[in-house]
Amino acid sequence: MSIVLEELTKRYAGNPVVNGVSLEVADGELFVLLGSSGSGKSTLLRMIAGLSEIDAGRVLLHGKDVTALPPARRGVGFVFQSYALFRGMTVAENVEFALTIRGVAKAERRRRRDELLELVGLSGLGGRMPRQLSGGQQQRVALARALAHSPEVLLLDEPFGALDAKVRAELRRTIKEIQRELGITTVFVTHDQEEAFELADRLAVLSFGRLLEVGPPEELYLRPETEFVATFLGTANLMVGECAAGGVRLGPVEFPLTTRAEMADALRRVQVLFRPEDVALRGTAEALACPSLGQAVVEQRAFVGSYERLRLRLPPLPGVRAIAPPVPFGHDGVWVEASRSQDQARRFPLQPGDNTWVGVQRVHALVHPGMKFLIAAGAGDGPARALGHEIAQRAHAQEIESTGSHEEGQEAARQGCDLVVLTAPPREALERAEGVLSTGHHHLLLVPQRHKGGLPARVLICVAVGEPGKEDVSFAGRLARHLKAETTVLTVLPEGAGRPDEEAQAERFLAGGARTLWRLGVQASTRIRRGKVRDEILAEIAEGGHDLLVLGTPLRGRDGELSLGGLVETLLPAPLLAELPVLLVRSPETIQ
Repeated sequence: MSIVLEELTKRYAGNPVVNGVSLEVADGELFVLLGSSGSGKSTLLRMIAGLSEIDAGRVLLHGKDVTALPPARRGVGFVFQSYALFRGMTVAENVEFALTIRGVAKAERRRRRDELLELVGLSGLGGRMPRQLSGGQQQRVALARALAHSPEVLLLDEPFGALDAKVRAELRRTIKEIQRELGITTVFVTHDQEEAFELADRLAVLSFGRLLEVGPPEELYLRPETEFVATFLGTANLMVGECAAGGVRLGPVEFPLTTRAEMADALRRVQVLFRPEDVALRGTAEALACPSLGQAVVEQRAFVGSYERLRLRLPPLPGVRAIAPPVPFGHDGVWVEASRSQDQARRFPLQPGDNTWVGVQRVHALVHPGMKFLIAAGAGDGPARALGHEIAQRAHAQEIESTGSHEEGQEAARQGCDLVVLTAPPREALERAEGVLSTGHHHLLLVPQRHKGGLPARVLICVAVGEPGKEDVSFAGRLARHLKAETTVLTVLPEGAGRPDEEAQAERFLAGGARTLWRLGVQASTRIRRGKVRDEILAEIAEGGHDLLVLGTPLRGRDGELSLGGLVETLLPAPLLAELPVLLVRSPETIQ
């Protein structure tokens, strides 16, 4: 193997940006690291190159441990997104730079320079300055410079990020040809899926510093093993169904499996994936030569050159939860993405508002991961362990016991948890909650020391009208569904008349929340109260006998810190909450 990474970890301010990554890259392989911004892919590449220090783990290049070696002694070439050319040097001088500082003879430098300029398509341009070249040409110079000292490994960090689509396509072909001709082991970092699919012999998908899956592009696209990879690579239709004797079932419809992840017994929940190109559209159900999901309405149609893209709306499928495309807040249908060739579109034309029968020709099943709970195990966390275990059992969630080090937030981020469950005395609850929620993208269930035990039966979801409130409803609804709890969605408006449309807007939002909960299988009522927010929430709890309170967390401040001051700070010490668990839901806006 050319490259072996063993449990590489890198932290900034205590937060892991690369989290225990291990992988191998074969000799002569073009390996792509793919992930969204902040996934840790560029940091990982810089750790291989020696440009970022390693907190834990090892880097081996061609069997040699280079973890402690400086970049110049690792035998790697590095190409940056920003070109990083020396502006005061000519193209020729830039290409020769690595050879010059190594003391290579002038004649040999010139020979190697001319060879590389011809290889990257810049022969005859050695006398120009970087400012006289286009962006694509400058990146070709950067590539030639990285190859000048004949490195054993070539590393490219989003090298085409600043270029237009046509130039990117040309350079992809150039990179592929050069890599094949030289046989050099190459690691290429990108967030562009098309780029990754076109270039990679194999690719690795990273998210929040963790390596999720590794494999050939077509394998990860057609047969992913995780929800993230299924939805990140291309467009996905992903729904939660269940195993059946001959395959999988979505509501009343059973599909035979052509591919599957490792399955368990029948009736186990699974995630069912089908791609837009797997969707068949016909004028009648009889014309479909595959299982039918039902009749849908065309919501959107887009011409995309060689094919047509459609978004379809199906009626709700009993017992089915859609993951992708996500169902908009307040809607109760199921969205399906479809694509078809222009020839198919001409033979059966469709426009927004038209009806069509929807069939699925091929599905792939993934084991449904369920939720993951981190349950605190420190001194005094007995109530959290008891309630967390009961809810996890009901929700079929994976339970992880914390180390009891009061670093549950970092631990939950490392483990990729959905929910942290802990007990904290009232005087410590606020500070400990802020610590847990300061990192990662999990939610928090605070269980009071005086909790009497038993599962919550009446849930009160308190929301502010707006986007953050949608996440409060969605996550709380997932728990309420498993608890089979009666649920109320409450918003509090100021006393007085207010804006003329204020109450109507609140009613629309709450109605949307109720429909979202209904789609999850939760029967919900809605309530608007007027007055001081804290007082009205406590009054609603007292009147409704609620035994679980759901609150959204505030947005981060300008300093980037998450503070639970304000409503949460005033509510937690209230005597009425001395025995009441509080679920704090983080909105997407607070996730970093």
